[in-house]
Amino acid sequence: QVQLVESGGGLVQAGGSLRLSCAASGRTFSSVATGWFRQAPGKEREIVSVINWSGSSRYYTDSVKGRFTISRDNAKTMVYLQMNSLKPEDTAIYYCATASLGILFTTTPSDFRSWGQGTQVTVSS
Repeated sequence: QVQLVESGGGLVQAGGSLRLSCAASGRTFSSVATGWFRQAPGKEREIVSVINWSGSSRYYTDSVKGRFTISRDNAKTMVYLQMNSLKPEDTAIYYCATASLGILFTTTPSDFRSWGQGTQVTVSS
């Protein structure tokens, strides 16, 4: 139902910052949880952060707590991931995803059904 396009990736040195953006379209965008995932070369995709429609519920995987911040602007149908104090271990393709219709908040990866194309984040040491 929802269509997603990520942007904002790039090459940054360790300790630097990037802000990823997810532009969403579709009738169900504001009704479901939205999350950021990442996939490093040769590794499985992992959940990074999740936010519900109002922003009252947020989840961060342990490795990014205190460094990454997820937010959304429903009027603009945008979701953001502010990434600070980046580490080489953060290097991955980052994907925006939304959960199935009716799932307001979830941290279960299989609940996310709509995906963007991904944006590359590379952190050099």
